[in-house]
Amino acid sequence: MNLLRKFLFPFAFLYGIIVWFRNKFFDAGILKSTSYDFPVVCVGNLSAGGTGKSPMIEYLLRKLSYENIAVLSRGYKRSTEGFLLLKGTEEAIETGDEPLQFKTKFPKAMIAVDADRRNGIAELRKQNAEIVLLDDAFQHRKVKAGFNILLTAYGDLYSNDFLLPTGNLRETYSGADRAQVIIVTKCPANITLKEREHIRFKLQIKQYQDLYFSTIKYADVISNGKEEFSLTQLGNNYTVVTGIAKPEPFIQYLKAENVDFEHQNFPDHHNFTAAEIDVLNTKPCILTTEKDFMRLKDKISVPLYYLPIETAFVENEAHFLDRLNSFITEFKK
Repeated sequence: MNLLRKFLFPFAFLYGIIVWFRNKFFDAGILKSTSYDFPVVCVGNLSAGGTGKSPMIEYLLRKLSYENIAVLSRGYKRSTEGFLLLKGTEEAIETGDEPLQFKTKFPKAMIAVDADRRNGIAELRKQNAEIVLLDDAFQHRKVKAGFNILLTAYGDLYSNDFLLPTGNLRETYSGADRAQVIIVTKCPANITLKEREHIRFKLQIKQYQDLYFSTIKYADVISNGKEEFSLTQLGNNYTVVTGIAKPEPFIQYLKAENVDFEHQNFPDHHNFTAAEIDVLNTKPCILTTEKDFMRLKDKISVPLYYLPIETAFVENEAHFLDRLNSFITEFKK
């Protein structure tokens, strides 16, 4: 925690009071939440980004074998407003990078953006959506999801964090009590039982909650959106470009592959300026994340590739899917 953030502690204290009262008003019914008679599943976190929500949404799209499944995102930093149902032909600036990524990889799924989640859900129902996955809506209390999946990153647990702007928490970690499932993401694949139990204790998991552990699975190949190639084909003369909340695992993975590269790091969801694009177009070759690829693919004239990733459970994947499917099928009886 840097010195400036420590000086901002009084603002974090004030922010915490405001968020506490807001949650209490929702809990007491003073502020209204809308519930639904069909499956609404929220994937969210307590911290400001970097927990792996996008890979988790994609995991659910791969694993849930239901027709008419939809994803609703805010569409962070998009140029458009209101409800937008993606066709897949849009540019990232119109939709947000993550929704466009979802639509590109899962063209049969309904992918929509709307800052007003209640309106977005209503519009998706008009499109015959039967299951709605909410991307990053855990703090959007106007909507009451029937099933909440809360993510927290290994090595950056919400129990060790503090409220904004001193820390990175959007609300106090007592908010985790609203989740049915908590998943510790980005774990080492060989995380020990002792360490898992220690994390369970630190997160103070409730009896009605299930705790799972997942890891990042990197693909064996890189892609240009049309073809796949071996990472070794890039040699050592390339630039890595990242515009995500926490690029460290991605960079560490590449370094572990014994490759040498230049790294240019940008803020999360960064909209690249014309001057920045001009500089990047002087590079021989660029490797980036899949999310950044969505924002760069129509602007970069040099060879551009991304390294796909997936969420993989360390253990108990079947148990997680059973619990989620049980929730969904309750509405089909």
